[in-house]
Amino acid sequence: MPPDISQAPLTTPRLLLTLLPPDAAARVLAYHLANREHLGPVSPARPDNFFTVPWWRSRLAQDAEDWRRGLALRLFLLSRGAPPTSSPVLGSVSLNDIRRGPLQCAELGFGLDARHQGLGLMSEAVSAVCDHAFTALGLHRLMANHLPDNHRSAAVLRRVGFQVEGLARQSVLIEGRWRDHVLTARVAPEPHEPLED
Repeated sequence: MPPDISQAPLTTPRLLLTLLPPDAAARVLAYHLANREHLGPVSPARPDNFFTVPWWRSRLAQDAEDWRRGLALRLFLLSRGAPPTSSPVLGSVSLNDIRRGPLQCAELGFGLDARHQGLGLMSEAVSAVCDHAFTALGLHRLMANHLPDNHRSAAVLRRVGFQVEGLARQSVLIEGRWRDHVLTARVAPEPHEPLED
């Protein structure tokens, strides 16, 4: 069973990355409403009730269950300078479709409030999640895909060590069109050789 990250959230110099309980649904919804136009052009179609508190209550409960079962880890970005129980949501980083056995891999996804872009917060958060994935979770490979014209996401991924591996043609339906995606990945660093005396 995965460790209970809700009891020991990830921290970076400026951020707290944590699972949120269902009673945080209004804060998560506020983030998505504020970023509807910003995230919409890079996101698959949302369910009809996506922009409602009940949907987010259910989703946050499902996030906890997915983590308990080792299927996914979806963390929200909060400012370390505000109380975690009331801090606005600044973004999210997720490890989806965690696969064990001979693969030991996951799909990385992330999003950031448009009002906080350009400050290095996303790179800070993604780097922390990658480190956690390769150490505490024991994963070997992380994959992340982005639209060819999503230069901000491409820059974040380059900055934290992802490498382009190819192009998936017409791979995701976004706003009624099948869109190409750049395929990137990062593998766990090799363990250091023991120092010789």
